[in-house]
Amino acid sequence: MVPASKNIAEGAVCAVIGLALRLFTEDVHIPVFTLTKVGVVLMAVGGIQLLYGVYQTFSARSAE
Repeated sequence: MVPASKNIAEGAVCAVIGLALRLFTEDVHIPVFTLTKVGVVLMAVGGIQLLYGVYQTFSARSAE
């Protein structure tokens, strides 16, 4: 897999997992951190990774 498509796939997976954590774990309480906040962080990281993959795709096309 080329790095751009790998970043896009990983970003999409992180964003979906983060969204699932954000939506479905409000009632789960663990001592160290809340899973809803972990979901928000995963969505942010996934979104950044998605944008970076798209950037890599378009910058590779313009360099050709």
